[in-house]
Amino acid sequence: MATEDEPPIQPDIAAMLTDQTSACKPAREAIAAGAEVRVVDGLAPHWMVHGIAATRLRRSLARGLQETVGLDETVEILARHRGEQLRTGTILAADRLWFFNLYFDATGTELLACSGVERPRRPSAKDSSEP
Repeated sequence: MATEDEPPIQPDIAAMLTDQTSACKPAREAIAAGAEVRVVDGLAPHWMVHGIAATRLRRSLARGLQETVGLDETVEILARHRGEQLRTGTILAADRLWFFNLYFDATGTELLACSGVERPRRPSAKDSSEP
């Protein structure tokens, strides 16, 4: 039994990514390659979490500038959890090229969905010095 001085046990996120969405496999691969994984301690209301994901989807479809994976599936999955409190988390790939959002039930024991977005590449100093 854990004491108050011990940090909470971090769930095995890679094991939880079991094909809920098409982003799960690349997210597992990112973790295996040394990604930074974070799970938020607090809860967020469904309307907020779903609203953010739906807005990201609308913007990505309208702009078409960033590649996404599993975002449409995530919005559909989150729509089925109206009125619930949810936990969230993130995975930032070690190469910083992909960012994944994780969505859990209120207890943090069930991963509901995962979505990923390719991060914009910033020009390096070498790129900016070329004509």
